[in-house]
Amino acid sequence: MLQIQSFVFNFASENTYILYNENKNAWIIDPGNMTEQETQAINNFITENDLKIRKILLTHAHIDHVLGLQWAFDAFKVPVTMHQDDKEVLDMLQASGMRFGFQIEPVNVEIEYINEGDELELDGERFKIYHVPGHSPGSVIYHNTEQKFMVSGDVLFEGSIGRTDLYKGNYEQLISGINSKLFILDDETQVFSGHGNSTTIGFERQHNPFFK
Repeated sequence: MLQIQSFVFNFASENTYILYNENKNAWIIDPGNMTEQETQAINNFITENDLKIRKILLTHAHIDHVLGLQWAFDAFKVPVTMHQDDKEVLDMLQASGMRFGFQIEPVNVEIEYINEGDELELDGERFKIYHVPGHSPGSVIYHNTEQKFMVSGDVLFEGSIGRTDLYKGNYEQLISGINSKLFILDDETQVFSGHGNSTTIGFERQHNPFFK
């Protein structure tokens, strides 16, 4: 049985997740830890639970989701999984930091690219990959069909969707992707978003104002 632990990090109140199982194998998803205290919090959880980090997953590469990426890669020496269409977003990290008024070094990590239709596996638990651009060009969803949950990044939120006024954002593309790839799933499918509370596909299909 998979468990998921969330942390709220940095100036954007971004959700970083640790996904782990009874074998203590784990993934870090969207490491957004920015301060020393935030890094200590996530590191303490990993250490106290004796977790073995096997992968670092990115839903997308906007600055608030990757502020702890270099730390995670250096600490655990495991590849970073992401969609190739967001590599240019990751490469803009230094410029993005300047726009927010702080300095950040470009990241130097090992990357494994994933695409629509690929699957990832953690000790037999399989995750389908959906490419849902519109918030960022390489936004992806990690969906576990057996336990019926997904980590959606900034594609879908409780009562909202990701911003589409950022670099290479596209409102129509995002709405279309959510309708065709997410809203066809079971109502009870849990959605762990990049910001805010978790929700379900059924609730968003019925109540999300962007789909009225």
